[in-house]
Amino acid sequence: MEISNFKDMYLAELQELVSVEDQLAEALLRMAAAASHPALKDALVDHHAETMRQKERLVGILRQHGADPTAHVDQAMQALIRETRKMLGIVEGLLEEKEADALLTDIAKGEVNPDALAA
Repeated sequence: MEISNFKDMYLAELQELVSVEDQLAEALLRMAAAASHPALKDALVDHHAETMRQKERLVGILRQHGADPTAHVDQAMQALIRETRKMLGIVEGLLEEKEADALLTDIAKGEVNPDALAA
């Protein structure tokens, strides 16, 4: 969309917001699926529903003006979600290390340390 007046800018910004809300809604579902605490899972699901309502209001406004709600994909939100996925990968790697550390600690406390004291 070429922006030549305030209305064009307004509609372009609404298109961007539709993209943001759409990407956020998808991310909230992934986060809810990954959440282990029931209250957190419920909060994420509730926020997803609210996000979808907001998106539909934006879509309605754009349609009233004859503008395509899907004409824009927000790259900033894509980058945020990409970085979040990368961080989740790092956290998952750390969880594996934590499990290995716990196993080695148990072996040290239960077997190695007593044997060393007895020697």
